[in-house]
Amino acid sequence: MTATYAIIETGGKQYRVAEGETVQVERLDLAPGATVTFDRVLMVGGDAGTRVGTPVVAGATVTATVMAHGRGRKVLVLKYKPKAHYRRRQGHRQAYTLLRIDRIHLSDAGTG
Repeated sequence: MTATYAIIETGGKQYRVAEGETVQVERLDLAPGATVTFDRVLMVGGDAGTRVGTPVVAGATVTATVMAHGRGRKVLVLKYKPKAHYRRRQGHRQAYTLLRIDRIHLSDAGTG
């Protein structure tokens, strides 16, 4: 089965990825140019069908290359209490890692 897309879990979030795509994930502590392998593959889909893991697909991995690190757009957090002269404004920029998905690998040993 050739996998055309997969759903991986990293940083407490799930992402739908395909080979050749770039995806922003929660910040990973890796240098740009490093290779990372995700073994928490929740689902793999392709032309031959879909395999859903319980909770992960056995023998499935996704390999990606770290392209860059960055920070997202600023999100403003406002707190306000009427008639109490209480106003607070705080900004937050979430750190992310930009990944290029190189390969979705599905070993045949996991079929069953």
